[in-house]
Amino acid sequence: MDIVTDTLLDALKLLPFLFVTFLVIECIEHKLDGDVIAKAGRLGPLWGSLLGVIPQCGFSASATNLYATRIISLGTLISVYLSTSDEMIPIMLANKVDVGIIVRILLFKFFIGMVVGFVVDLLFRRREKLKIDVLCKHDHCDCEHSIVFSALRHTMSIVLFVLVSTFVINLVFEYLGQGFLERFFMKNTIFSHMLASLVGLIPNCGSSIMITELFLNNTITFGALLSGLLSGSGIGILLLFKTNKSLSENLLVLSLIYVIGVLSGFLVDLLGVF
Repeated sequence: MDIVTDTLLDALKLLPFLFVTFLVIECIEHKLDGDVIAKAGRLGPLWGSLLGVIPQCGFSASATNLYATRIISLGTLISVYLSTSDEMIPIMLANKVDVGIIVRILLFKFFIGMVVGFVVDLLFRRREKLKIDVLCKHDHCDCEHSIVFSALRHTMSIVLFVLVSTFVINLVFEYLGQGFLERFFMKNTIFSHMLASLVGLIPNCGSSIMITELFLNNTITFGALLSGLLSGSGIGILLLFKTNKSLSENLLVLSLIYVIGVLSGFLVDLLGVF
């Protein structure tokens, strides 16, 4: 019952974010044509990274759908993924962690997300056309008549997908648990950062909880904590592979956030920055 409850809560938390996101997508599709990214300006990674630090898992899902329809840039998407913290803040506050430490983590993630986002846009930026029609064909909706109905249909399609996926992931967390992972972390080695970043990639809010708990129990270093939190993007990565049809782009995003997570955390420990 705990697994079922957690699964339902995870899906329900996404509902308002997804519905508003699809409403925005539908409105843009009906009112704008052409190069939306060019009209949106070049500050996407700044705003994406800023929104990502807010402690929730909805913005990464919203950003994924906005990128799949090419309303935001690749750099903006990655900035959201890198800055997203999910449940880290409430877990640390509940354990009475010094607020200064929490602020430093958030500032670090914001800075890394913003810088990497701008660099990605500089290297990969290209003029894109809207791809909302692909989304509509995939969900077999009648987007020409009702914006609200279309947004609702897209939302329910994603929520059902999240329900099934999250249920499976929650089963794994429940029966493998924290003790299973603790035996595999090699503290004070780069392998610890690689493993932490790998756990962060698990498309579930529970991964940020597990990474934070491992740090609080002194199983991983501060740098490894950052590695896991940087690569963690909640349900975002899972939705990316569902909604964005370019496998090469999806693998590029996955590889980028993993490598950046590993290297950033390793350098923090190596240089003793914090």
